[in-house]
Amino acid sequence: MNEQYSWTVKAPCWLLVAVVSLSAGCSKGGADIDVLTVGAFFSLSGADSAFGNDSREGIEMATDEINAAGGVKGKKIRVLMEDDKSNNQETSNMVHQLIDRDKVIAILGEVASARSLAGGLVANDKHIPMISPSSTNVEVTQGREYVFRVCFTDDYQGKSAARFVVDKLGKKKIAILYLAQDTYSSGLSSSFREAAAKLGATIVAEKGYPKGETSFTTYLNEIKAANPEVIYTPVYYSDMVPIARQAKAVGIPGSIFVGGDGWDSEELLKGAAAELEGAYLTNHYAPDVPWPNTQAFVKNYQQRFHREPTSVAAQAYDAARLLYDAMSRATGIAPDPIRDAIGATKGFQGATGTISIDQNRNAQKPVVVEQIKNGKFTYSSTAGG
Repeated sequence: MNEQYSWTVKAPCWLLVAVVSLSAGCSKGGADIDVLTVGAFFSLSGADSAFGNDSREGIEMATDEINAAGGVKGKKIRVLMEDDKSNNQETSNMVHQLIDRDKVIAILGEVASARSLAGGLVANDKHIPMISPSSTNVEVTQGREYVFRVCFTDDYQGKSAARFVVDKLGKKKIAILYLAQDTYSSGLSSSFREAAAKLGATIVAEKGYPKGETSFTTYLNEIKAANPEVIYTPVYYSDMVPIARQAKAVGIPGSIFVGGDGWDSEELLKGAAAELEGAYLTNHYAPDVPWPNTQAFVKNYQQRFHREPTSVAAQAYDAARLLYDAMSRATGIAPDPIRDAIGATKGFQGATGTISIDQNRNAQKPVVVEQIKNGKFTYSSTAGG
């Protein structure tokens, strides 16, 4: 662990998890004129903690890099990172604290779309710019002038996945398995379904399961009976591991599964790489994608953390670097000028590709298709919606 960080939990500050580049203490965001304080909220514990901790590492790396280069406008960046415990209600509490207690001038978060919706509502109401690294649901930025993202949307990802399945793989008999009570999963399923139908595919089976489900055998048997060529399963890694294992048990080959960026975690490979050999997923980047900025990021990340970065880590890195770039371009270090500078971002060279922010505060960038081969996520191609 880089000694530049102080990892503490102090009672008066309640759940202060990480302070980047300075001692944690309990100082307010505006208390030190030599420091610019940014807030962050992620699932550092709970069901989605792999995503949250990968994001934390990406932000740490980006912040160290910018501070080593002199900071922003001659000031060091400090990041106050809160744990929302993978809980939507906790998210609102944490964002309120970052803004009201810590006086942050901008916020990074979250991965899960439902939590970015919750946190973004608070940030927008308080007029504090927020950048989500990885939340793809279309509603995250809709009607919220202070909320941005550096990832593509579910709508675009779903259309890209459908085009890949129908046009590149040549498959037209498709089943869909998704988490019905999840904003991310249901949103991706909807955009994929609509796009696939327009491309001439037939949805032969569609199954939505409830949150907390652990037994997928009945759903999988019903899907198997429909004899699909592809099973589109845009769920998080934590659900995909048991789905893949149970699919193998009922005789469904892992190679016919296609997923989304929610698969991208070491935990998926640890738990079901063999069962998913040959499966595809749409993602924001791949460790072996042949882009110079990506390769530089991967090299530096591996040197620091001794493992390959996930796309979640790469997106968090991009969100932080893009924010700091916007802060350096802003006409003043205050929320409104920072918001305006984020919105004006064009051609930002990130670890996940070249990013431009459009009029809807969404990122315009390529979609990467990965395949699980020999226990790893490997670059296959790019896809467009």
